[in-house]
Amino acid sequence: MSYLSPTLTLLVGAVKKATASLDRDFSEIERLQSSVRGYQTFVQRSYERVTQTLRNELARMRPDAVFVENKQPIEKGSCFLVNPIDGMANFVRGVPLFATTVAYCEHGEVKASVIYNRASDELYFAEKGNGAYKEGFRNHERLRVSATKDGDYAVVNAAIGYSHGTPEYTAAYRDLFAETEKVRVLGCVSLSMAGVAAGKADVCLSLGNNLNSVIAGLLLVREAGGYIYNLKRKELAPEKIEQVVISDELAATNTSLQEFIGRLVG
Repeated sequence: MSYLSPTLTLLVGAVKKATASLDRDFSEIERLQSSVRGYQTFVQRSYERVTQTLRNELARMRPDAVFVENKQPIEKGSCFLVNPIDGMANFVRGVPLFATTVAYCEHGEVKASVIYNRASDELYFAEKGNGAYKEGFRNHERLRVSATKDGDYAVVNAAIGYSHGTPEYTAAYRDLFAETEKVRVLGCVSLSMAGVAAGKADVCLSLGNNLNSVIAGLLLVREAGGYIYNLKRKELAPEKIEQVVISDELAATNTSLQEFIGRLVG
């Protein structure tokens, strides 16, 4: 696909327009941290601006589609699964690792998705059956997962959504670092997934994360030639939302590291 389809053109336009306010907000965020009350209010308003603009722009694209923000997606008809600011903890600290994500779904299948890091102006997109890409000035870069075959050399993006201090949280990190030291914790699930799709990491281990943060990246990985597994190492179809909803513990990787994933999760 050497061009953006009409669907992706509209998705990209909506995301870029919705995130325009983040340029100013992100530059102000560090200065406001000294005022707790003003800081929290500022962040909430920033989030709400992005959300409302996304809602308005996506409604123009598909008036019949349901706007789903951190809720259970619908199984019939059309919907947009949206995370206005994935990596909020990074955003509020002035760390440029956050993204706005949108996945367009029809009858329980993800048809297209966009992940956009406004801070770095990096935009990733995918459409079912048409591949995954990173936006370029002249030509869009086709994404491919890595060719790493040996788990000893694999780089793992860890996205642990369990609450700190819970048994699940402690066990996840204990098992992970017992198998490898090559772990990155970006604090943004969607960018962790995009890193696998782009071959910058070999595995993304997503445990206990919100569906809206994960789903756009899963399609990106699949269209880049990767695979999605649950923790029993059963392959999932990322375009099938009900499969992902049932299993909120997932691993995205290339075609050669299934055994390594089994070691990571015990």
